[in-house]
Amino acid sequence: MTKKFFPNKLALVTLVAACFVVNASMGVRQTFGLFSNNFEVDCGISNTEFGLAVALHSLVWGIFTPIFGRFADQYGGSKIVVFGLICYAVGIFSLGNNLNTGLWFQLNLGMMVGIGLGACSGPMLAPLATKHFPNENRSKAAGFVTAFGGLGMFMFPILSNYLITETGWENTFTVFGIILLIMFIPALFLKNPEKQKIESNFNKNDEIKQSAFQVLKESLKHKGFRLLILGFFVCGFQITLVATHVPRYVQDRGLEDWTGFAILSLIGLFNIIGVLIMGYLGDKYSKKMLLSGLYFFRAISIGLFIFLPPSQISALAFGVTFGLLWLATVPATNGIVAQIFGTKNISMLFGIVFLNHQIGSFLGAYLGGLFYDIFGNFDYAWYLAIVLSLLATLVHLPIDEKPARQEATI
Repeated sequence: MTKKFFPNKLALVTLVAACFVVNASMGVRQTFGLFSNNFEVDCGISNTEFGLAVALHSLVWGIFTPIFGRFADQYGGSKIVVFGLICYAVGIFSLGNNLNTGLWFQLNLGMMVGIGLGACSGPMLAPLATKHFPNENRSKAAGFVTAFGGLGMFMFPILSNYLITETGWENTFTVFGIILLIMFIPALFLKNPEKQKIESNFNKNDEIKQSAFQVLKESLKHKGFRLLILGFFVCGFQITLVATHVPRYVQDRGLEDWTGFAILSLIGLFNIIGVLIMGYLGDKYSKKMLLSGLYFFRAISIGLFIFLPPSQISALAFGVTFGLLWLATVPATNGIVAQIFGTKNISMLFGIVFLNHQIGSFLGAYLGGLFYDIFGNFDYAWYLAIVLSLLATLVHLPIDEKPARQEATI
């Protein structure tokens, strides 16, 4: 079975390396909402300012992902991932060492973290790994990478809780910066498939100068690609709203502080299960139908969470149910892009889809904080998340999953 799944040793090494890096990058990113009170009390950062910083890094993340993806498609991922880890570590380290007020806060949590995530997070690493696998195993490969990101999202909130208690929140960011720098080691093993390297060198003079614009123009003509972009916008809005503002939301509803940590940890834990299931199903069934069903269940999960009377049980149930649906969108979405257009430009094309995801993330983080400061609660942000989820349920149904060209099946 192992021989059938891994086409060669390089595929195995690349997948393992991607899993290690994404575990740390996505794990650290999952913790930011847990520090909102510390930022407010110790740094004078309002909810709107905090939401703006997370929104900014979400948008920067989305803008740089297709740019870095194009570089990785042509030259391999190791150099760009190492660059991203440096930016990410600098931004995180600065937050814990007095560069965390005013413009510095926006520069570090907003800009530096965003650039770092654009180069070393799941949307970059999943396509880098799936390049090495045939069409029938791509969703599973993306599922493994995304699952390790989910493992990080489970581990790091727990680690944060421990470190904040034992060493203080500033030192917690220092530790996170060191962990990100250690990820240099696996990042050096991220390579493109050998076949693609040969083809890239052969076509270098003809292709590199103009293919990025040609590929983008061709992909945007495809109706299914445009609909996929719209659907992924909703994903970004929802998960960033939850990750950024749920800790404050549950406190405002009278639940104990540990509930926010527990929800984010449960999301990370059950996200592992969700993405592996979606990766398996995505290689067997219609990916667009799986995505449509996923967004429908997200609407139900959010609705129950906000309309049921507040309790520890309902909060933890939300962590479990939304965790199953958290990043389960990635294997199927990545799979549809690869199925339609092939893998040659998959990092850039998935980066374009992800850019719209991050526009949604910007609005989820920023509007959540803005609504809270205006109305004193997050209710309108939750209502909007439910409506968008129902729209995404319908948007995916007309997508044509057939390859745009014959070579897309390769």
